[in-house]
Amino acid sequence: MTFSKRAQRLTGSSIREILKITERPDIISFAGGLPSPASFPVGPLKDTVMRVLADAPEAALQYGPTEGIAPLRQWVSNRFASRGVALDPDRVLITSGSQQGLDLIGKCLIDSNSKVLVETPSYLGALQAFSLYHPRFCAMPSDHVGIDVDALTPELLNDARLLYCLPNFQNPTGRCLPLPRRQALVAKAKDAGVAVVEDDPYGELSYRGETLPSLLSYDPDNGIYLGSFSKVLAPGLRLGYIVAPPWLYQKLVQTKQAADLHSPSLNQYLAYELVRDGFLEVHIPRIRQLYRDQCQLMLSALERHFPATASWTRPQGGMFIWVTLPEAIDTQALLASAIDRGVAFVPGAPFFTENAPTNTLRLSFVTVSAERIEAGIRLLGELIQAELAR
Repeated sequence: MTFSKRAQRLTGSSIREILKITERPDIISFAGGLPSPASFPVGPLKDTVMRVLADAPEAALQYGPTEGIAPLRQWVSNRFASRGVALDPDRVLITSGSQQGLDLIGKCLIDSNSKVLVETPSYLGALQAFSLYHPRFCAMPSDHVGIDVDALTPELLNDARLLYCLPNFQNPTGRCLPLPRRQALVAKAKDAGVAVVEDDPYGELSYRGETLPSLLSYDPDNGIYLGSFSKVLAPGLRLGYIVAPPWLYQKLVQTKQAADLHSPSLNQYLAYELVRDGFLEVHIPRIRQLYRDQCQLMLSALERHFPATASWTRPQGGMFIWVTLPEAIDTQALLASAIDRGVAFVPGAPFFTENAPTNTLRLSFVTVSAERIEAGIRLLGELIQAELAR
């Protein structure tokens, strides 16, 4: 048997390989980008399941429209309207997680050798999804707060099919793009005719409860926005959505039809019934407080146990801290030693498309208890100090 060229080029996720190891109960894992199970609304979901199956069993258990059920799409539209963005629900496509949204966008916009602009570093799942279509990734210069918009020259933007970014509490760095850069980024991309793909799974997770305007709000007629229910409800529902401009929307619908016909009707009805009456306005603040506390615990542990020559981000939201170690440290080699001591993290190199540094790593803090955060960071600090002493 012969695989397609596309299949032959497939590689597994380095993070998923690490997560296989972290299934061991003795491993303190800072590796997974998983929401905390403590944030899952188990009780309300149980009640909602019973209500949906009592009130609308035929619709919930039947095939549904590819675009998604109308009430959920209208809810998304209304949520944008509450933030000042007028949005027709006919621009909302419900997807099987925002990861499917990335794949659909890749299928519709990327040909072999198409130029795709990405942050430095960028979300590994997006790089994987887009890589199936053999783009030519071009890394946009970035700093501690995100894309350096001044460095987006006409030459860099020229002929780009899309510009992909996570402006809010980015995976892997936790950084957040400032307001002036958001406006300038959208303006430059619009002038160059480049589609901006805004991936926003973490925007609701601001520790202070403040939200910056979406990139979509600066160009609502042309922006492409990816949203997710995974971080505010539960990832097992596998529900996300794309807000797409009219020129792209129908192609996305046709592509999704070929992929899975539609996202699960039952899950869509569950999500809608749960969020329709303001549940998220009560639930999300609880998640913010939980993650804020966990983040502060890890930041404090890093201050105590990591060398002064290391640096790290201090996120104001989301689930990740990005660490830069002295150049003498190879975090891939460090990972092997760390796992032997019972700690796991994600080396930073896979998040880069070019010139990947070997001395960075990503830490996730939301699924780890206070005691294990302290113990795991202390062990990592000891290993780093030992490496520096060689």
